Amino acid sequence: MEATSSDQYRSSSSSAGSPSAPTAGGAGRRYYFPRPGRPVSFEDSPDWGDDITVDATAHDSSSIHLASASAASSAYPSPSPSPSLPAPSASGSGFRERKVAGAALVWKELSVSVRDGRRRVVRGSSGYALPGTLTVVMGPARSGKSTLLRAIAGRLRGAERMYGEVFVNGVKSPLPYGSYGYVDRDDVLIESLTVREMLYYSALLQLPSVFSSKKSFVEDAIAAMSLGDYADKLIGGHCFTKRLPTGERRRVSIARELVMRPHVLFIDEPLYHLDSVSALLLMVTLKKLASTGCTVIFTMYQSSTEVFGLFDRICLLSNGNTLFFGETLACLQHFSNAGFPCPIMQSPSDHFLRAINTDFDRIIAMCKNLQDDQGDFSSVSMDTAVAIRTLEAMYKSSAEAASVESMIAKLIEKEGPYLKSKGRASDAARIGILTWRSLLIMSRDWKYFWSRLILYMLLALSIGTIFIDIGHSLSSVVVRISAIFVFVSFLVLLSVCGVPAHIDEMKIYSHEDSNRHSGTLVFLLGHFLSSIPFLFLVSISSSLIFYFLIGLRNEFSFLMYFIITIFMCLLANEALMMIVAYIWLETYKCTLTLICLYVVMMLVAGYFRIRDAIPAPVWNYPLSYISFHTYAVQGLVENEYVDTSFAVGATRTIPGVQAVRGSYGISSSTGAKWMNLLVLFLMAIGYRVILYVLLRLDVRRHVRLGKRSCWPSIHTSAAPK
Repeated sequence: MEATSSDQYRSSSSSAGSPSAPTAGGAGRRYYFPRPGRPVSFEDSPDWGDDITVDATAHDSSSIHLASASAASSAYPSPSPSPSLPAPSASGSGFRERKVAGAALVWKELSVSVRDGRRRVVRGSSGYALPGTLTVVMGPARSGKSTLLRAIAGRLRGAERMYGEVFVNGVKSPLPYGSYGYVDRDDVLIESLTVREMLYYSALLQLPSVFSSKKSFVEDAIAAMSLGDYADKLIGGHCFTKRLPTGERRRVSIARELVMRPHVLFIDEPLYHLDSVSALLLMVTLKKLASTGCTVIFTMYQSSTEVFGLFDRICLLSNGNTLFFGETLACLQHFSNAGFPCPIMQSPSDHFLRAINTDFDRIIAMCKNLQDDQGDFSSVSMDTAVAIRTLEAMYKSSAEAASVESMIAKLIEKEGPYLKSKGRASDAARIGILTWRSLLIMSRDWKYFWSRLILYMLLALSIGTIFIDIGHSLSSVVVRISAIFVFVSFLVLLSVCGVPAHIDEMKIYSHEDSNRHSGTLVFLLGHFLSSIPFLFLVSISSSLIFYFLIGLRNEFSFLMYFIITIFMCLLANEALMMIVAYIWLETYKCTLTLICLYVVMMLVAGYFRIRDAIPAPVWNYPLSYISFHTYAVQGLVENEYVDTSFAVGATRTIPGVQAVRGSYGISSSTGAKWMNLLVLFLMAIGYRVILYVLLRLDVRRHVRLGKRSCWPSIHTSAAPK
C-alpha cells in the first residue's frame, strides 16, 4: 500500500536542478524522508535549512528566526521541547511586551452536529492548546475547521449541537467573558473611523468603567499589532487618501480583541485574502503575541513553507474527521509513514491538502487521458479517499495519538487557575458610547447623511420652484395638495440612498453582538438617539425651502407642525429601512424592496383615489393603514386647510375642509392632525419594536439553517468550514 501510494504521487516541481534527496519508486521522483536515527526536523529540508530572518514590525528592531520560532510555555508539560522566540530588542520604539497568563485548552471527543443531529460536521476530535503556542486547525473547505473553532470557543449557532468536553485549565467550564477574543474570517470595520478611534470605542464597549487606563490598553494593542504607522488614518480612507491595506485591516480586527488582553485568542482564517508578504508578517506578529503567554488557536486553509514553520501544533481535519493532531514536524513524519512523503520542493500544507482534499478527484478525472511532456499526470493521480482512510487509521493506532491522550489526561488531572469574567461596561454607558460613536460616523459618512441632505434640499428647491406662485384661491387647492403629496413621497423615496449605511450598521451590530460587546436594546437605543439630530436637521432644511416657496400658512405654529410631521415621517421610514436592511443585507435587494413598498404606500395614501373609495380588501385595509404616507399627507393637508375658508363670489364663503373634500378626504376636527402625528410617532416606535423582536429571535439564522434560503448570512463566518 505504501509503495503504491507513494509511487503514484510525484512532485511536479522536482527537477534535475533540485537538491539531492533519497528517491523512491524510480529515478526522477524525489521525496523528503527523515534521516535515520533521529526525529524529523526542518533542518533536513534544503528549503527549511537556511536561516530566514524577517523584520517583525516597523517599531521593533527585534528579528524572528523562522526555522526555530516556537514559544511553548514551560508551565505546562510538552511532548517535545521547542525553542522560544528571542526577546524583543530594547531599542524597539514604544513596544511594551506584557506577559499574559494564558490558558490551557483541552477538547476531548468533540463532535458537532447540525439539523437535529442528522449531519455531523465534526466527529470525535481531541486535542489541546497550550499558553505561548500557535495551534492551527487545517483542512480543505467544508472540513469542519470553523465549526470546531466555534465549538471550542463556545460560540456555536442555534441549530448546532456539541457533544464532548472542553476543559479550561483542567476545569470543565466555558470561557468567561473577557478571557478570550474571537476574530471572524471577514473584517467588519467602521470605515469612517481611524484605527485608534476604532480600538478606543471598542475598549469603551468591552471594558468596565473601573478601568481608567483604557487608552493605554488601546496603545498596547496598536503596538502589539504593529499598527503605529496607521493609527491615525481612516480605515476606509477618503477622497485624498487610500483605504487601509488588507493586511492592516486584518491586524485591526485582531487588535480589537486584544484591548481586553485575553488569555486565549481564536482567529478564523487569519490569512484570508492576504498576499504572501502580508500573510508572513501577520503570522510573525501572532508568533510574537504568543510569546507573551497568550494561547492562540486559528484555522487555515493552506500556508507557505515559511508560515508553516511558525506553527507549533496542527490539527488536520477532513470531512470532520481528525487525521492528525500533534507537533507540525511530527505531521510530516506521519504522512511519510503512511506512504505519502512530502516532496522536496513542495510546501507541507500544500502536500497535506493535496492528499486529503476530495476535490482533486475531479481533476484526476479530467486529466486521466491527458499527457504532458514528461509522460502522464501521475502527480495528480492519487486517490484521496484511500489517502484519508489510510491517514486516519494510522493516526488512531500511532504513538502520536497515544501521546495526545496522555497529554490530555495530564492537563485534565491538575486544575489550574480559574478564569474569571472581567466584567463589562453598564448598559447606560454603552448606550452613551454607541450614540456618540454613531454621531461621529454620521457626520463623516457621506452615504448616510451628507448625500441625503443635499438631495433633500435639491428636491425641496425643485418642487418649490415648480409650484411657486400658485396663489391662495379655491382653484389652488388641488395644486397645493399635489405639491404636498409629491414632496412627502419623493422625500421618502430618496431615502434609499442611505441603504448602504444601514447595511453596514447591521453588520457591525452582528459582530459586536456575537462578541457580546453590545446588545440588541443598546444598539437600537444608541442608533435611535444618534439619528434624531440628523433627521431633524434634514427635516428643517428641506421643509423651510419647500414651505415658503409654496406659500403655506404664514404662522409659526403651522410651520413647526409641518417640520415635526416630516421629521416623524422620516423617523418611521428610518426604522423600516433598518428592517429591510436586516432582512436582505444586500444593497440591490434592499433598494428594490423599499421602492416597491414606497410605491404601494403612495398608491393607497388617498391621493390618487380617496381612501373611502379604495377597495376594502388588501388595499384599504390593511395597506392604507400601515402607510406613513397616508398620515403624513393627511396631517399636512389638515394643518393647511382646517379652520380656513374660501370666498365664492362676492358674499359667500365655504370652509377649507369642504373645498378639500372633493379631492382628498380629511377631518374637520382641529385635533385630527395631532392624531395623525401621534400615529406617525407610534409607527416610528412600532417598526423599531418589530426590529428588536427580529434581532432578539435571530430570525435570519433560524430561517437560513431551517431550509436553504436566498438570504445572505449576517454572520461574518457564514458557512461551516
